[in-house]
Amino acid sequence: MNRKKLSLPMRILIALVLGVVVGLVCYFTDNAAFTENWLKPFGDIFVNLLKFIVVPVVLLSMIDGILSMDDMRKVGSVGIKTVLYFLCTTAVACVIGLILANIFKGAGLFPDLSGQLGSAEYTPSEYAGLMATIVAIFPTNMWESFRTANMLQVIVIALFLGGAMLAAGEKSKLCRDFVASAYSVIERLMHFIINLAPIGVFTYMAWVVASQGAEILGHLALVLLCAYIGYIAHGLLVYSSTVKLFAGVNPLTFFRKASPAMLFAFTSTSSAATLPVSKECADDLGVNSDVASFVLPLGSTINMDGTAIYQCVAAVFIASCANMDLTLSQMVLIVVTATLASVGTAGVSGAGMIMLAMVLEAINIPVAYIGLIVAVDRLFDMGRTCLNVSGDIACSVCVSAMERRKEAARKK
Repeated sequence: MNRKKLSLPMRILIALVLGVVVGLVCYFTDNAAFTENWLKPFGDIFVNLLKFIVVPVVLLSMIDGILSMDDMRKVGSVGIKTVLYFLCTTAVACVIGLILANIFKGAGLFPDLSGQLGSAEYTPSEYAGLMATIVAIFPTNMWESFRTANMLQVIVIALFLGGAMLAAGEKSKLCRDFVASAYSVIERLMHFIINLAPIGVFTYMAWVVASQGAEILGHLALVLLCAYIGYIAHGLLVYSSTVKLFAGVNPLTFFRKASPAMLFAFTSTSSAATLPVSKECADDLGVNSDVASFVLPLGSTINMDGTAIYQCVAAVFIASCANMDLTLSQMVLIVVTATLASVGTAGVSGAGMIMLAMVLEAINIPVAYIGLIVAVDRLFDMGRTCLNVSGDIACSVCVSAMERRKEAARKK
């Protein structure tokens, strides 16, 4: 008899629940070291496999997507719609984060922790400025970009190579055939690795709960609660409305079919590592393959809605800890800085902490206070990465629907 195989979302959900149960058992029995030494390494192996495949997936999928469009004007059209969608939703995310944070602060839920500054130490990575960031987008060595997995540079390389192949026309046939063949191989490998996702989810979830569960019980539970309310509100209000408005997709259908990527992003805390799963979810939602291949890698790099909410909530919380009141102009500056800072920040675990340091410096809040929330940054990161990935998929759904309508109107 043929047994019905559990779907990937169900297997990931079961793994998530089991991970929480095992993590709680280890936490209350004081065996967190077991998850650190014996479970987390298997999760690390799985994430390493994903990181190993991310660069070829991004490079080949974007080139293949550009070649499939067969028109640089369509590439430009998709690119403009994608960037506008991400900039608008990120700005909205900042506003949601600031509103919620000020509600919590006004209710006296953010305590004054200034006495803990002595133990709050954090040295942010240096930000060289906007122009230096723009210059750094363009690679000097293609292989170095691949080695360091610099996703913005890999995207630029894919855009140049794809555009050049289109411009070369028939003479690029050999290169086109190679890209199509290589991408088919990578897709099969990607499918195999994705099926290992429940293992990674289980081991990482058990480790997080066992090692950081105690922190949830302290004062930081309130700022975590505020951030997660923001994540949920943004997903339900912004993504639900956009997929319904632009693509006519039922929000429940969207979240159900996007759930594998959301669950994996929640545990891996890396939107770049989640790309292969996001691609499968987009395919399941009927997104055109060429659009998904272009939008998702770009989104994993520049779409940071969850990170924007985190930055706004954390900035207000840290200002409260430092006994500082933010002015309206400072809040506007947070929105602008957080939105612009999202471009060029890697889609990897912990990148939001670097962006937060930039935001705090912009509004003259002591960066050292980041040390107060470093201990639970992983818990923030889980939610914000889940939201970021949801936004990537929502954008691909909307842009794909708009491009289909545009194509249909052109043929009339």
